[in-house]
Amino acid sequence: MLKFLKKTAKFLFSQRTTIILLLIAQIMFIVFTVLRLSEYANYITQVSRVISIALAVYILNKPENPAYKLAWIIPLMAFPLFATLAYFILSNQYSARAARSAYAKKCASTRPYLKQEQSVRDEIAKESTDVQRLAKYIDNFGGYPVYRNTYAEYYKLGEEKFASMLRELEKAKKFIFMEYFIIDQGEMWDAIEEILVRKAKEGVEVRLLYDGMGSQSLLPFRYDKKLRDIGINCRVFNPFRPMLSSIQNNRDHRKICVIDGNTAFNGGVNLADEYINRKERFGHWKDTAVMIKGDAVWSFTMMFLQMWEVVDSKSGSTDYEIYRPDTHEFDGCAGYVIPYGDSPLDSEAVGQQTYLSIIYGAKDYVYITTPYLIPDHETVTALGYAAKSGVDVRIITPGIPDKWYCRSIAASYYGELIAMGVRIYEYDGFIHAKNFVSDDTAAVVGTINLDYRSLYLHFECATYMYKTPAVMDVKADFLDMLAKRCQEITPQYCASRSVGRRMVSAILRVFAPLL
Repeated sequence: MLKFLKKTAKFLFSQRTTIILLLIAQIMFIVFTVLRLSEYANYITQVSRVISIALAVYILNKPENPAYKLAWIIPLMAFPLFATLAYFILSNQYSARAARSAYAKKCASTRPYLKQEQSVRDEIAKESTDVQRLAKYIDNFGGYPVYRNTYAEYYKLGEEKFASMLRELEKAKKFIFMEYFIIDQGEMWDAIEEILVRKAKEGVEVRLLYDGMGSQSLLPFRYDKKLRDIGINCRVFNPFRPMLSSIQNNRDHRKICVIDGNTAFNGGVNLADEYINRKERFGHWKDTAVMIKGDAVWSFTMMFLQMWEVVDSKSGSTDYEIYRPDTHEFDGCAGYVIPYGDSPLDSEAVGQQTYLSIIYGAKDYVYITTPYLIPDHETVTALGYAAKSGVDVRIITPGIPDKWYCRSIAASYYGELIAMGVRIYEYDGFIHAKNFVSDDTAAVVGTINLDYRSLYLHFECATYMYKTPAVMDVKADFLDMLAKRCQEITPQYCASRSVGRRMVSAILRVFAPLL
């Protein structure tokens, strides 16, 4: 009982609860204002209808995903006045415009440091026209080139990545850059923090960037200051503030660790104990990561520095070249690697386009793992086209979800995808891995889920590998999961879902872009 009371008190008096209450107060104020105007109901109703119709036409003509348009138009038709006010409040804000401008300027100013080596482009053109086009697209619109001379190692569990990262952190001589969505105190973070503090005392430059919402309820108040006091240069991305703002939707979902510019880690693993199964939350936690060494690490170094300078605008420009390591040749490292990022502050959905390129380019198979199967129309169409054309398309999703509503929405797609020929499986625990692998030649390991948040709202990153040995490791891991830990979803299962559950799924699916 005492433990329950302590947890309740901690929740009630936490910073996050205070902020949420203030946000609710703002929403209630808007509702109250609308209700107080009820004496002018007839006049206001007519005016709001005209405005909502005009706004709906405006939204329909915006160059946005159709699902987002629908998610706004339905409330506009049902609650014209309230939805109109909400749209204008969330869509016309200085903070969002300022962030968009700052990020665009930083990417433009750092572009000269991410030049594509022409000889590499020429070589990949001889390997595959499809991969050449994808590499050119990512370079032109994502800002990240394709590399050779890069070793890639795949980790099929968070525990494996954690052990490897500790070993590599111990080797740091010059700098350590870390950027994560979630940090939580426990065995994993305590071990990493101890190394970071010790390395900082040895003269290694240590920088840490974590998301203000992902870690909001997990870390003590002003934890970033505590870390700075013990030698870790720490910043918080987009702190969770008590204000209605669309910028609160744009979170830093990336997971990056760069050591001396020679080694980088990327994947789905955050810095919390459930990711390495030291703490059980949703059964066995399945996550994956990749370590790269060599030329391609430079893109992750620049990716981190770009974000750091946007967050810490007072730091000024960096001498980026001091973080570029001496050239290292990795003899025998076959294939090509493209580390890439995706930003919600531009008009390019690089993460989605990379996935679509893999799906449409597949000839034999596409295997996918994702914790959230909430695809948009373009992705559903691509998956269906591949399956109907004879490609073996298989997707693994969680059997024990971390969010009930995400599984409910995913279930609404099961029958539709299965009817097209896509095979869907559920893992006997929680799978957080975001992997694509196709045709024994291409694979992606990163942070990008198959949902609207990852594809359109979050800052994300991933590692695309072509004809590297690690590609086959990703495939082997997928097939091992199918054989040992997965159950296939059948048409009979879809038909057996109750009418109530189907109705809930259908309603949630409409608003999936806003969840």
